[in-house]
Formats: sequence, C-alpha cells, structure tokens
Amino acid sequence: MLILPAARPFVLLLIACLLIGLPYEGWAQEVPPKRELRGVWIATVENIDWPSSRNLSPEQQRREYRRILDDHQRTGINAVFVQVRPASDAFYASELEPWSKWLTGTQGKAPAPYYDPLPFLIEEAHNRGMEFHAWFNPYRATMDTLTRRLAPNHPYRQHPEWFLRYSGKLLYNPGLPEVRAYINRVILDVVRRYDIDGVHFDDYFYPYPEAKKVIEDQDAFARYNPDNLKLADWRRQNVNLLIRDLHKSISSTKRWVKFGISPFGVWRNQRTDPNGSDTRAFEGYDGLYADALEWTRQGWVDYLLPQLYWSTGFAVARYPTLIEWWARNANGRHVYIGHGAYRMLENTKADTVWRNPRELPRQVRLNRTFPAELQGSVFFSSKSLMANPLRTTDSLRQHEFRYPALPPTMP
Repeated sequence: MLILPAARPFVLLLIACLLIGLPYEGWAQEVPPKRELRGVWIATVENIDWPSSRNLSPEQQRREYRRILDDHQRTGINAVFVQVRPASDAFYASELEPWSKWLTGTQGKAPAPYYDPLPFLIEEAHNRGMEFHAWFNPYRATMDTLTRRLAPNHPYRQHPEWFLRYSGKLLYNPGLPEVRAYINRVILDVVRRYDIDGVHFDDYFYPYPEAKKVIEDQDAFARYNPDNLKLADWRRQNVNLLIRDLHKSISSTKRWVKFGISPFGVWRNQRTDPNGSDTRAFEGYDGLYADALEWTRQGWVDYLLPQLYWSTGFAVARYPTLIEWWARNANGRHVYIGHGAYRMLENTKADTVWRNPRELPRQVRLNRTFPAELQGSVFFSSKSLMANPLRTTDSLRQHEFRYPALPPTMP
C-alpha cells in the first residue's frame, strides 16, 4: 500500500494506538459534522433565562437578549428554543391570551414603551444564523391557583370549565375537544403571523404524578370516550389527538415550519414493555400519558428531542443505553438529544459523574457515533451553559464545537 508523505504521521499514530489498545474514536471525531443541530433552551417561566427580571425595560430586555445570543454564538449554537407561552400567556402581541407577567411584571400589561418582542427575538436569532423554535407549554395555565391575579382576558375568566386544579396549578383539561381546538388555534396564530422555524413542546403533558394527588377528569372521561378505552389509554389518546391535529394544521399552514417535542427521556422500561429501554426509571408513557414512540411511528412530529439529563454512569438510566434506544426508534424522524447542562451546577449525590468536566463533551461525542439517527444536541438551559460550569462550555468551544455547523436539512 502506498502511503503519501503527508499521511504517514497520522497512519503511524493510528497504528500505535491500535498496538497499545487506545480507542480510535477520539481521532474519528477530530472533524465534527458539517450539519449538526446545536441548540439551547431559553426559558422565560419564572424568569429562568430571559428576561432575568420582571422589571427590565424593553431596551434592557433587548440588550440582555442580544448578549445571550452573542454568548451562544461564540459557543457554536445554531438554534434557540425560546419559551413564548409559558403558562397560557404570551411573549408576543396576542388577541387570545394576556401578556406574560414574566415579561412586564403584571399579567395583561403590555410592554412600555410598547413593542412586540417576538419579531425582535426571531430577527436577532436569524441575524446570527440560528433557527428560532417557538416553545409552547400546551396545558399549563398558571403556576399557582390565585385566580384573582389573572388578567381579565385570561382564558380561565371565560371558560373556567376547561381547567383542572392539580398540585397548586391550573391545567387545561386534555380530555376536552374544545381545549384541544383552542390550543391549536393559539399556536396557529403564531405560525401564521411570525417567521418562526419551528413549534416546540417540552415534556409537560398530563402532570407529573404526586402522592395523594388525583387528576379530576372523570366527567370528561364519561362524556368523551366513544371507544370505551381504559382511563390511561384514553388520556394517551387525548394527547395523541392534539399532536396529530396540530401537526396537520402546521403542515397545511406553513409546510416549512417544523413541529417537535421534547419528551421525558424514558419512554418505557424493558421490564414493562419488551420494546422499552434497558432502564429502571420513571416512564413517560405511563406517568405523563405521552406516547413519543407512537408520534414518530405515525409521522406526527418532525423531530423528537428526548431529555436525557442523566450521566454515562447513572445506573438506572445510563446515557449510552438511552441514546442507542432513541436512535433505534427514530422511525425516520430527526432526533436531537437534550442535555442537562444544569446538572453540573447541582450538588447532587445521586449522579456524581456530573462533577467530571469531561461528561458533557463525552455525551456530545457519543451522539456522533449515530450520525444517521442522531442529528445534534440541545442544552438546558441557556443560563447554565453561559455559566461555563467546570469550564465545560470552554471545552465545547475549543473542541466539539470548534468549527461551525449548519442545521440539518429536513426535506
């Protein structure tokens, strides 16, 4: 075999690695993919990421958002997932729902001096070559049950019968057809009026179960169950109907707008279902009535973004086990992986691998071992990535994301 002079050092190094048993994987990843989604969630609920306070002026809000995007651009981020409807409220001009209190300090109060934040948020992202995914919480209506503080145009004022009380919050009742129609209407209003690249849901469907808490949806179950399904199957059907109908509505309105969901990281465990993952964790299918596998099988989503906030060494839900499972069950849809950057800021004793500064870069590299099935990474959340925990963000900038990448194509 003829070895060109320029290639000899690399070949000799490769042979040496093989002889002493070092893995070749590190060398294979020196050149990152040309196309790879590199995203970050920007949470607005409770002012987690932006705006950092309810009391910022519009100019301060704009300045802060530009700083956030500039920081992420230096990291190599090419997509932002911005929460525009955290709790049946709006970070945009809406005739359907009130202005968010996390934007102006008081629900229903418009920014002063007036501006519509959403065109600004989108344009600043696009100016930096970033996709803009509008993140909606479909069912969460409030973060408390103090209804007297709700704005006069909050949907609860007109339709209190649409809502459930659970664990100190008001939630839309997913079993009501009129609720599904309303949520569809709210989201299509944004799709039609704004230049977004995607519609995004997180993992909040039916609420996370709590001890001695009951979802009081028995009336809807009695009225709207023509197939005589069991309660759990009926709840899953309600979520599926929302996802199916919304995907159809978005596609018929603007075909280029993507629809994606970020489900809980475990669909089902193998001991519950032979199609499940080799894990022993909470199950989104049974606990949240969210059948993410069905959404990909039916083509009701354009991408999934499972939240895999566990480390490579976490025994009950190992990161390598789960990315292999999601890659195997992509069903032709894009799959991006949600990483828990915030975990490095916790003082947890349950998953101490997060104290290793190499953990997050290792996860990104593991994703790349499934180039056909896993198309990128998204980090929760913006504030955590900007904090540069354990200098991990520096590592991404200098190594894994050293070279820019284009978002994956989605014909």
